[in-house]
Amino acid sequence: MYKHILIPTDGSQLSADALDKGMTFAKEIGAKVTVVTVTEPFHLFSLDPAQVVDTPSDYRQHVRERARRHLAAAGDKAKALGIPCETVQVEHEHPYEVIIQTAANRDCDLIAMASHGRRGVSAVVLGSETVKVLTHSKTPVLVYR
Repeated sequence: MYKHILIPTDGSQLSADALDKGMTFAKEIGAKVTVVTVTEPFHLFSLDPAQVVDTPSDYRQHVRERARRHLAAAGDKAKALGIPCETVQVEHEHPYEVIIQTAANRDCDLIAMASHGRRGVSAVVLGSETVKVLTHSKTPVLVYR
C-alpha cells in the first residue's frame, strides 16, 4: 500500500478538511506524510488585495507567516495522530508544479488533496490546481471533495 503521502494545503477550509482526511488515512495504513504549501510570489499588478495594499517585503512576510501557521497546525495534527510528518513551504508561480515536484523529490507514492469543485466558467477562467496535478502527475492522486 502507500507508504508516503503528500498533502498540499492552502489554508482554506476545503484543504483543511482534505488534510484531516489525508492524515487519518495515513494513520490507518501506517504511512508518513509530507505537507506542502505553496505561496504565490508578489506581483506588481494583481487582483489579490494583499498584493495591492502591501509592499513586496510586507507581502512576503505575511505569506510566510501564514504558511508557517498552516504548516505548524498540520504538524500538530500529525503529532496528535502519531504519524511522522515533514512540512515544506515553497514560493512559486504555479502550485501544481511544486506539488508534483515535491512528490517526486520526497518519494511520495500518493498525493491527497482537495478539489474546490469549481464548475462552468469559473473553472475555465480560474483553472484548477487539482486538475493540473491530475493531468500532469505520474504519482497517483486521491481527491477529496
